[in-house]
Amino acid sequence: MISAAILGPEGARLGPDEAAFFRDAEPWGFILFARNVETPDQLRRLTGDLRAAVGRDAPILVDQEGGRVQRLRPPHWHDYLPALDQMRRARDPVRAQWLRHRLIAAELFEVGIDVNCAPLADLVEPQTHHILRNRLYGDTVEGVVEAARAAAQGLLAGGVLPVLKHIPGYGRASVDSHKALPRVSVPLADLRARDFAPFAALSEMRMGMTAHIVLDAVDPDRPATTSPAAMRMIREEIGFDGLIMTDDLSMEALSGAIDIRAARSIAAGCDLVLHCNGERDEMEAVVAACGTLDGAAARRADAALAERRMPELADTEALRAELAALLGEGA
Repeated sequence: MISAAILGPEGARLGPDEAAFFRDAEPWGFILFARNVETPDQLRRLTGDLRAAVGRDAPILVDQEGGRVQRLRPPHWHDYLPALDQMRRARDPVRAQWLRHRLIAAELFEVGIDVNCAPLADLVEPQTHHILRNRLYGDTVEGVVEAARAAAQGLLAGGVLPVLKHIPGYGRASVDSHKALPRVSVPLADLRARDFAPFAALSEMRMGMTAHIVLDAVDPDRPATTSPAAMRMIREEIGFDGLIMTDDLSMEALSGAIDIRAARSIAAGCDLVLHCNGERDEMEAVVAACGTLDGAAARRADAALAERRMPELADTEALRAELAALLGEGA
């Protein structure tokens, strides 16, 4: 039975002991970080070995937004501007978003990665924490929706599935959820008008990731990831019926032992839990706590993976030159 978990391997190579663990744990998918990345050949071997360990074409995820959050970097992969900088610089920012993500998809697909944790639909606010701000696409609902949809379409054209984040909205956070729990105290009407609106407009997307954030107007006691009230609101009001994974369970915004975090997330209504640090004892606890992927969660997972396709033919050098021209750069 497939576990309702996405796990991160420890290093750049998969040893026999770790492969045996993954075979028994049967995670739905894997997520890679900089510690797993050296060269294209090494990365192709790792993604192939991970899939061989579970005996199926398991999805392999990465955070390759460009800018600060970019696990594959030079000299083997291209660098990209922070997203907000690109949006402000490009002569045609929506076309530039499509080009950026089509090029990112080409690099990911070539090494066996088929899911990218992007786009972001959080809105820039005056108080947005600096660790998040330049990862975002703008401060208007309409502009962010258009840019996020272009990003998702660029990824899909390159054979890579997008993950919409951070549902139901993280832009008002004034602290970094990697380090502390953000809390937002504004009326529900304000959240509906801004924070929730981009996600409602993008609710056709097949995968999404939660925000570790407390919204007092929805549930003052629990972050959205572990809040049944927040998850009901995401499903019923925002209308997102795609596969929902947690943000990383290891982030300090969440409290309690790792197995408790996993169990609370599933009980709240998340379909999958995401555990990223590669620590074996924690992964064992997560797998024991999260259970198997079944019912509506399995249906949503199947629908998400049904969107996998071979990349459309493209001249990536021509696309790269077009992006450079939109940014006023030399090709």
